[in-house]
Amino acid sequence: MIKATARFALLALFLPLLLHANYILKNDLLNSAAQQYVKKMAEELHAKTGVNGYLIATNEHFPVGFNLVKYSKTYEANMSKPYVLFIFAPFALITQKSEHRGRVAFIPSSPKVASMYDKSDVMDATIGVLEGVDKNKAEDKHAIAIVQGFSELADQIADTKGVKLKSTIKDSRIGLRVVQVLVLLGSAVVFWFFLINPIYRRIRYGKKK
Repeated sequence: MIKATARFALLALFLPLLLHANYILKNDLLNSAAQQYVKKMAEELHAKTGVNGYLIATNEHFPVGFNLVKYSKTYEANMSKPYVLFIFAPFALITQKSEHRGRVAFIPSSPKVASMYDKSDVMDATIGVLEGVDKNKAEDKHAIAIVQGFSELADQIADTKGVKLKSTIKDSRIGLRVVQVLVLLGSAVVFWFFLINPIYRRIRYGKKK
């Protein structure tokens, strides 16, 4: 009985930490380097403000008018209040006629959290990257948009608490370069792991045989 009570007490103590420790609830779009960047910002945001920032980066092809608030409820058990959930769905259909795609949503746990950021400004920081004409591939733009949007969201929440975050992007031009490097780094790791490393190992260990 005593052991069971002790286990329950430990679970009650660490459960909130476990809930907000995994800030990326779904990821179909980010490489490992960009994931770590988002996690770092989310961890600092929670440590300094007590607000949890969660991310869903999905490649799901949602139909026109799909209810993202209702969709977010399926992840509610994995989130700890107070929180804001950032949903990035670049393949969600906006209109049937034009076939335009791409939806972004910010879902707060309460009106109080909603008052901590300007939805339009955060939306602009996110979508502005996608609308820009440059040489970046679509998947790279997605990563840049997510990191830049999450950074803007975190900074605005921190400002309402009177604190500054060190891990966020303060300058949009520098931010773009940082994320571009992260994207390239992630691509290089994938390239090494799946192509160069197997060839290297075959050559190295083949010679020994």
